[in-house]
Amino acid sequence: MKKVLVLGCTGSIGTSTLDIIRSENERFSVCGLTANSKKEALEKLSAEFHAPFFLTSEDGSDGIKKLIDNTKPDIIVNGIAGSAGLMPTILALESGIDLALANKESVVMAGPLIFKLAEKHNCRILPVDSEHSAIFTLIKQCGKENIDSVIITASGGPFRTFNSEKLKTVTVADALKHPTWNMGVKITIDSATLGNKGLEVIEAKRLFNLSADQIKVVVHPQSIIHSLVRTKDGIVYGQFSEPDMKHPILQALDWPKINRNSMRPFDLTDSLFTNNECKRTLTFEKPRTDDFPMLKLAYDAARNDNCYPIAFNAANEIAVQSFIDGKIGFTQIPETVSSVLEKDWSKEIYDLKDIFETDSLARDYARSFLPK
Repeated sequence: MKKVLVLGCTGSIGTSTLDIIRSENERFSVCGLTANSKKEALEKLSAEFHAPFFLTSEDGSDGIKKLIDNTKPDIIVNGIAGSAGLMPTILALESGIDLALANKESVVMAGPLIFKLAEKHNCRILPVDSEHSAIFTLIKQCGKENIDSVIITASGGPFRTFNSEKLKTVTVADALKHPTWNMGVKITIDSATLGNKGLEVIEAKRLFNLSADQIKVVVHPQSIIHSLVRTKDGIVYGQFSEPDMKHPILQALDWPKINRNSMRPFDLTDSLFTNNECKRTLTFEKPRTDDFPMLKLAYDAARNDNCYPIAFNAANEIAVQSFIDGKIGFTQIPETVSSVLEKDWSKEIYDLKDIFETDSLARDYARSFLPK
């Protein structure tokens, strides 16, 4: 029985993780839970799973550290959204516990630092993003030495077909109508701007030790192929599954084994039928970076490295929250990020202090750019 500590248990990743454990209760158990603010929901889940809990808005990192020390999990799922997930990632790795990581900001902000921690404490970082989970598996199967490049797929979000003029008038409610995924508010907005795909480019560069130019993005609206790798002989290998985050979560929980589970096996012909004709199709498009510049900005940050990824993430978080609060329009999100990245972020990172100072400074720059 593998003991699982679930951080951010009331969010989309946490909820999916708990659904898996309910279905696979002979293999997994919940040993601890955290949430940011939903105390009533947290208490109900704690009672259901007979697991201790902490509300992190009250107990912060101390609460998470106590849970880790007291429950001694076999694996920790970090489903916390945004930069708030970085310290829990560090606490998990410092404790020498395998980490199923859905918090991409941990890698974007502090990749080199957390990789050193994992190596020092002899534990593994297992990516839970569907794209990076796919790349992780494909690289293992094909051999890192054989990889030429990776291809990350993007749904294109709810505004995939909108022109630049129409994008100026979209609302938060419009942006939250994601066509294939059910996710939290912030990541859904990021998907609409392609900012999330930009974060994934930076994450892939650091996770798999690739150059930015080895990472391609293709728009795939059906979200069936989650990523692909191209080997040196030019052949492309892909990972197919339904757009359900339970797949990459379960893969991380089971790693390095591949076990049968309660989820329905993927079937290419299993779709809606009309007159016995299969209607499932897979299509691919180039991303429109002129209309969705967040992706280009992320590539710039990935190439420049050092503090640029931290500044990209910080500015994006401030701009997205301002859009959610109704203070700016949708197209002002990339404008804000672009203005921040025009600053010099070439300073090298040596420790957490450097990371948090850079993060704070970039947020200040982003706020100064926003309308008063």
